[in-house]
Amino acid sequence: MSRLLFKSCWLAFIAIFAGVSSFSQTAFNDNAKNNYRVGGTLSKLEDSLRKQFEDRNLAWPPQSLYIRSFKYDRQLEVWVKNDNKEPYRLFKTYKVCMQSGTTGPKRMEGDYQIPEGFYYINEFNPNSKYHLSLGLNYPNASDRILSDSLRPGGSIYIHGNCVSTGCIAISDLPIEELFVIASRARANGQDFIPVHVFPVKYDVKKSLQYLAEATIRNVAVQKFAIKLKEAFDYFEERKQLPVIMVSKSGEYVIN
Repeated sequence: MSRLLFKSCWLAFIAIFAGVSSFSQTAFNDNAKNNYRVGGTLSKLEDSLRKQFEDRNLAWPPQSLYIRSFKYDRQLEVWVKNDNKEPYRLFKTYKVCMQSGTTGPKRMEGDYQIPEGFYYINEFNPNSKYHLSLGLNYPNASDRILSDSLRPGGSIYIHGNCVSTGCIAISDLPIEELFVIASRARANGQDFIPVHVFPVKYDVKKSLQYLAEATIRNVAVQKFAIKLKEAFDYFEERKQLPVIMVSKSGEYVIN
């Protein structure tokens, strides 16, 4: 598939998934280098990241970045590739150092829940009070149907500083690395950087046992977790991302 066709498919997919015809996204570019914090971060980490990628036989900078996070396991994985046809490869797993809420999706403002589901990065914030932050497009099309219609909440980020009231918090060095990787992928032509948030790692026995116990009295959350597992299984088998749509009832449809 040509790069132009691939980009067009992504544009169509995101338009359907987000339920809007357009959106804005702040990206790292040459002008952002004038920002002291981003410029300093880049100069410190560029050589280190390039070396880390080389050690793993990965090309720097990546053309495609995929992020997935696991709430119970407190992990955030960074996957990359440089050709549409090749499978994603794991670059690094970061520890989620602080989180709030319980198993299940976010459904209203003030519930302190980290969302679960399928998102993308829609903001690069080099001036975050949590060191650096990458915004997620919560509420997405599914959330807008299934969450509180008046107060679904918002302002969900991956950030540093180890503080969380519904965000995915990793420590400062990891967010610096992730911020630079995401910025480079964006500057390298990736318009949409997917972020999938799962309740658990479904291939870890202890995590599955926790999920079963945590959802035993909540059928809705149990069914939601099973639906998310379809996307997890698809990626584990192929190391490629499935097409994810949203039905009129707000349920994810995994192709």
